[in-house]
Amino acid sequence: MSPFTGSAARTPDWHHLRCELADGVATVTLARPEKLNALTFGAYADLRDLLAELSRERSVRALVLAGEGRGFCSGGNVDEIIGATLSMDTAQLLDFNRMTGQVVRAVRECPFPVIAAVHGVAAGAGAVLALAADFRVADPSARFSFLFTRVGLSGGDMGAAYLLPRVVGLGHATRLLMLGEPVRAPEAERIGLISELADEGSADEAAQRLARRLAEGPALAYAQTKALLTAELDMPLAASVELDASTQALLMNGEDYAEFHAAFTEKRSPKWRGR
Repeated sequence: MSPFTGSAARTPDWHHLRCELADGVATVTLARPEKLNALTFGAYADLRDLLAELSRERSVRALVLAGEGRGFCSGGNVDEIIGATLSMDTAQLLDFNRMTGQVVRAVRECPFPVIAAVHGVAAGAGAVLALAADFRVADPSARFSFLFTRVGLSGGDMGAAYLLPRVVGLGHATRLLMLGEPVRAPEAERIGLISELADEGSADEAAQRLARRLAEGPALAYAQTKALLTAELDMPLAASVELDASTQALLMNGEDYAEFHAAFTEKRSPKWRGR
């Protein structure tokens, strides 16, 4: 993501979420607890635009995506989205569905690790947002439901049919996307959908702990690792190893690589600069 911006200032406030920045960690909280953080058109747009802004900020080293209240995110609001889409024409529907996909792309393409802190329900679009994150830290109350077929739509929504088989395998992904049945935390951990199972009520704390660890690490190395994991999903081996070689050659010219050697020689911890 280019650091070059236009004349517009960074957005100070967002209507559908909260964003806090501290010590290299951005915490983005879906803040509609009375509706289980159900997403609206505005919430999708805010997430898309916020991620673009944060991607241009060199100070952001990791991002935690969380939900306020009893759950992470119950998906798209039935009245404010499903009801509204019934009166839209095909062009409007395509614009909406492209926007939701842009949110997932923004999560995958931003140059810092994203950690979803999941408690309670993560359903529909909420499940896909968690799926798009680099890490999913969940407590025992978490349950993931890919509900799209339950409302008469394809299970392959917002990139779910691309991402989910790559996380849990084709067999599990077929079952989850076809049937839309909830997957509770123990099974989600077993099939690889959860990166870390936290103690009861401590998903947010565990996610923050991981985010601080990442924020203190070699940011450029993490950014390039994330980029390669996404780019190489569909590459042949020859193209992958060539891209790896080019990336490593560039990083070997970086300050962090030299800093590791200096720290090792001086028997101290590296002071990572993300360069």
